Amino acid sequence: MESRIDIAKAEPAAYQAMYGLEKYLSTSKLDPILLELIKMRASQINGCAFCLNMHAADARKIGETEQRLYLLNAWRETTLFTPKEEAVLALTEEVTLISHHVSGATYQKASGFFNEQELAQVIMAIVTINAWNRLAITAKVMVG
Repeated sequence: MESRIDIAKAEPAAYQAMYGLEKYLSTSKLDPILLELIKMRASQINGCAFCLNMHAADARKIGETEQRLYLLNAWRETTLFTPKEEAVLALTEEVTLISHHVSGATYQKASGFFNEQELAQVIMAIVTINAWNRLAITAKVMVG
């Protein structure tokens, strides 16, 4: 499989705008592990090997366990994730699979763990990784 387009090279201003969202998220008050779980779960759903590889490594560096990474795609069937993480993972799934819409129950559950600003940051994290996934998959960014 060959890479296609290098967006950063072909359209650096657009790439920098996307990178600006990442910089914003790095200054948020959200738990870094939670951010990596969002990135991992959306990337699993979207099938983005590049992002999965990168964010698994990033998660390990900040203390995420192998067991939780291995079971992330089956998070509903474990007791390894906190209720707050479960709410965020459910929201991540519904935002990523947006054609099914975000249910009121999922939104309410997530909003119970965050104030309005934090919830906005969670939503922005989900939207941002979905955009990165779409760029990497379309451009066929390779792992390795």
